[in-house]
Amino acid sequence: MRIVVTGGAGQIGSILCGRLLNAGNEVVCVDNLSTGSRSNVTDLESSSGFTFVNADVSEAIAIDGPVDRIYHLASPASPPDYLRTPLATLAVNSRGTANLLRLADREHARFVFASTSEVYGDPEQHPQREEYWGHVNPTGVRSCYDEGKRFGEALTMAHVREGGTDARIVRIFNTFGPHSRPDDGRMVPNFICQALTGRPLTVYGTGNQTRSLCYVDDTVEGIISTMEADIPSGEVINIGNPEEHSVIQFAQMIAQLCGVGFQSVARDLPEDDPARRCPDISKARQLLDWSPRVSLQAGLENTIQWFRTATVQEDLVGAGADPG
Repeated sequence: MRIVVTGGAGQIGSILCGRLLNAGNEVVCVDNLSTGSRSNVTDLESSSGFTFVNADVSEAIAIDGPVDRIYHLASPASPPDYLRTPLATLAVNSRGTANLLRLADREHARFVFASTSEVYGDPEQHPQREEYWGHVNPTGVRSCYDEGKRFGEALTMAHVREGGTDARIVRIFNTFGPHSRPDDGRMVPNFICQALTGRPLTVYGTGNQTRSLCYVDDTVEGIISTMEADIPSGEVINIGNPEEHSVIQFAQMIAQLCGVGFQSVARDLPEDDPARRCPDISKARQLLDWSPRVSLQAGLENTIQWFRTATVQEDLVGAGADPG
C-alpha cells in the first residue's frame, strides 16, 4: 500500500513511518518540521519506499500518485508548543484536516484522525470512555489544542456521514518513549532531562494529579490496528494505558531509574491542567484485540537509555528548564 503520514517526523509519526515501511508499504512522510525533527527519519531515508515531503498540510497539499491510507498526526501536541503557536495549532486541526479528508475522498483512501485525550478536558468521568463528551474550557489558553482536536473530530464525522468517507478517530493518551525532543516540555522528557543533568525535577501543583503513560511502540500498534480493523467507519477509540499513577510517583521512579537522588521544585499548576487522566480501553480490547504490552519500567528504561545517547546528550543542557 501507499501510505501518507502527516506529522511523520514527530515522535509517534516517525516510529509509525518505520513500522509501516518495515511491513513493506510505501510511505510518504509529510512534516513542516515546526515541532518534528528530520533526524527522527534519517534512518528511513535510505529506503526506496520512503519519501519525505516538507510541507504544511494547513496549506493546499498535493501528493503525487495513488494513496491508500492517510494517518493525520500533524499538530503541535505539547503544551509549550501549542501555547506558543495557537493559530497554527488551530489551522492544522481545521484546514489541515479538511485538506486531508478531501485527499482521502479523491483517492478513496482510508483515513485516521489522531485526536487526543485532551478532548475530555478536565474530566468529570473517570476513567474516560469514548461516549463521554468531556469537560473543556472553550476559551481557555489550552483551547487552541483541545477545541482544535474536537473540531477535527467533528469534521471527520461530517465527512463520514455526508460523503461516506472511510475514517476512524483515535484518541491518544499520554505517550512516551524514544524520538521525543529533549525540549518537548511534557512530563517524561522534562523529568529525564532534569535528572540526567543533575537538576531538581519540576513538579506542578501538589504532584497528586494523575497520568497514565503508554509506551510509543504500543501507541503505534494501537493506531495501526484502528486503521486496519474491520470496523464501521466513524469509530472512535481510546489508545492509551489504563495504569494510573500520580505525577510525583512518576518523578520518583524516573529519578531512581536515572540513578540520582530525588529532588523536586514546586511550581504553580498551569491553567486548565487536568486533575486526572486515565483511559477506559475496553473498546480497543473488544474491537481491536489491543492493549499495551510494554511495562512502565521497561518503557522508562528504554526511554532513559535513548536520552543518554550521544546525539541527544548534546541537546540536554537547557532542556527541561522551564517545562509545561
